[in-house]
Amino acid sequence: MALLFSSKNDDPERWRDVLAQELPDLDFRIWTPGGENIGDPADIEFALVWGPKKGALKAFPNLKAILSLGAGVDHLDGKDLPEGIPVARLVDPGLTRGMREYVIYWTIHYHRRFGEYAAATAAKTWQQLPQADTCNRRVGIMGLGMLGADAAMHLTALQFDVAGWSRSPKTIPGVTCYNGDDGLADFLGHTEILVCLLPLTPETTGIINTKTLAQLPEGAAIINAARGPHVVDDDLIQALDSGHIQGATLDVFHIEPLPSDHAFWDHPKINLTPHAASITTPETAVLPVAQNIRRVLAGQTPEPLVDMDAGY
Repeated sequence: MALLFSSKNDDPERWRDVLAQELPDLDFRIWTPGGENIGDPADIEFALVWGPKKGALKAFPNLKAILSLGAGVDHLDGKDLPEGIPVARLVDPGLTRGMREYVIYWTIHYHRRFGEYAAATAAKTWQQLPQADTCNRRVGIMGLGMLGADAAMHLTALQFDVAGWSRSPKTIPGVTCYNGDDGLADFLGHTEILVCLLPLTPETTGIINTKTLAQLPEGAAIINAARGPHVVDDDLIQALDSGHIQGATLDVFHIEPLPSDHAFWDHPKINLTPHAASITTPETAVLPVAQNIRRVLAGQTPEPLVDMDAGY
């Protein structure tokens, strides 16, 4: 039983060690840039990957499952994958906790006006600012998958007024749920702090643009921890410069690392983090990966199964 590991971002040795504890008989093989040292391609039954080379996974005739090293699968193109092989995304409790922390931190940052206090401190100005109660602060989560639903429920526990928007109808206790194109404008009109946790699909690419930004209330804030292409960069900068949007926190970008000459770096209303909202940790992610391998070996389907046509 051989597994092929391929990722530019993840430490293969850490993954080898933690998987050996769960699956001692697993033959762990690391894909190098040239594809050397993986042995007989017919041995490979599982691929644990992030951003594999286009078409590379078609070279393994006995592949049983493709396991994503992250919650998203936009790094995979269905046209480049072997036909009929199931793809599962990663559901890692550590990844979920990390995203929850990030969303709560930056939501509170805008809710409590900590950016303004930081500026006042730099200017040696002592001034208390008006403060709203959480129950009167409207937070909107775009994307109600596992990460979005978890963030929404924990913000609700902090007594924020939480709404969510997704492509298909969802029901989450304590969260006002909107869906589809018809519900988007109402959702945005309700939202003072917008959190994007959408999957990246052709339908969601560029969803944060001049039109949707204008539908947010004056002084709204943006938190994007999903994917860079959800945002039309120039439209966001224009909305910030006009004052309609008070600030943005961005963890993801069209090009990563963010080019040094990008306007985001120097914009006074933008907070940047280097795609670090939530990072896959092998020590917490190994269990769902190992469970999926066992599931496939038992003739079952890996979970959660991805619809590559839908993109999630």
